[in-house]
Parts: sequence; structure tokens; C-alpha cells
Amino acid sequence: MIILTPIKKTQYPIIAQCISPDVFQEKTLEQINNLPIWIGNKRRILSDLFKIEKTTENSPSIIINGDVSQVRRIGWGMTQGEIVVNGNAGMHLGKKMSGGKIVVNGNAEGWAGSEMKGGLLEIKGDAGDYLGSPYRGSTIGMRKGKIVVHGNVGSDAAVHMKSGLIKIHGNSGPFMGFRMTGGVIHIQKDAGTRLGACMTGGKIVVSGVLEDMLPTFAIEFIKGKVKIELGDKAIGPFFVFLGDLAENGRGKLFISKEKNPQLSQYERFL
Repeated sequence: MIILTPIKKTQYPIIAQCISPDVFQEKTLEQINNLPIWIGNKRRILSDLFKIEKTTENSPSIIINGDVSQVRRIGWGMTQGEIVVNGNAGMHLGKKMSGGKIVVNGNAEGWAGSEMKGGLLEIKGDAGDYLGSPYRGSTIGMRKGKIVVHGNVGSDAAVHMKSGLIKIHGNSGPFMGFRMTGGVIHIQKDAGTRLGACMTGGKIVVSGVLEDMLPTFAIEFIKGKVKIELGDKAIGPFFVFLGDLAENGRGKLFISKEKNPQLSQYERFL
């Protein structure tokens, strides 16, 4: 096991995609110390930024003790092991990860879990914009894996999502699930505007208040409960909407009937 402790702060962003169990595996402490990073436009080594300790425990795990909100690309493409961040984490956390587990005991900046292909990403605080979403202009969204956020999530999460599961214990911002084609999203509290815009597949469950309903969704029926994953069901009743019909979509929105009495007007179409 490797323990990283930040030894200084910088006003510049730090690129450190070398912080990954895959990269650290079978390397000596000296080799890990000398792994390359970038601080702004200056090439540095990992030990310039962290105190690095190696324990006797033989496991592909990394613990980061401290605020690394300026450190980007932690866990980039990881396939195994575990990363625990005891503090806030920077942008692009767990990008393209396909296995293993990342736990953040704090907040995470934008693009966490971008282009995720597997594994588990758990954020105990809030997540920034573009959670599980690709860069602007890309259509490679989340394909597998699971993201759990215990706090709130910013805008444009789960864009182009194809598969996998996102569970949000708090509120979500606008454009959640934009152009999603598959997968499951459960928002346990309130959801922002343009939910599911241009979606063609998958399902989004809102157990709280929905800010507004797009006119390109049609009500289908009312359902008592909905499966989120094995062993986990959201209890309704829920209004079930089909769409986005502007895209000939077959995605489904499950919206809490109790928390959204303004949607009762749709019941006359059942």
C-alpha cells in the first residue's frame, strides 16, 4: 500500500495521471518517487508534491491524505485496486477507469468518472459538472460501472450515457442524462431543468421534485416502485414518461407522484 501526503500547495493545476494502482504496481519506492507529473507547464516528479510512504501491506491500494483538488487525472484508466482520497479531489478523477474502486471522503471537481467503463467511484461529498460525461463534442459516455454521490451533482451529468448506474443521494443540476441511450440514474432528491433531453434509452428515477418536464415526453402509466439495481428499489408511486419523442426516444423518466403534484394534469391522458 502506498500513502501520499501533499507537502505543498500550488496555484497551478497539476496533471498526475500516474497516481494509479496499475502504475504503482511492482514499482519500488524510488521509482514511484520519480514518476513524472506536470505542475502548470513545468515537468516535475511525484515526490516534489507528495511525501510518499510504502507500508508492509502488499496490496494494490493508494491512500491520499489531504486536499488534492488541484490534482487532475487521479486514477486515470485504472483497472484494479483501490484509491482512497481523504480530502477533496481534482478534475477528471477516474477517467476511463474500467475496474477497481475510488472513494473520495470529500468533494470531486468536474468530469469525475468521464468515459467510465467499469469499477466503482464513490464520492462522499458533492460532485462538480459533467459527472460521468465525456469532453464537449465527444459522444463516448459512461459505458459500464457504478458512480455513487452522497451529496449534490452539478450540470450536464451522464451525457451520452450508454450503460452503468449513477446514484445521487442529493440534488442534480440541469441537463442530467442529455442524449443518454442506456443505463440507470437515481436522483434521491430534486432534479434540475431539461432532465433527459434528447435521451433515446435508459431510465432516470427522481424521488424528489422535478423543476420542469420537457414537453417532448408523454405519460405512459403510474408505477408503484422501480428497480434501481439488484436488491434496491425506489418506492413510488411514480409518473412514468416516455421520450425524448423529438428524437424518437424510448427512454423513461420515473417522477415521484407525491413530490410533484403539478404533474397530475397529465393523468387525464391515461
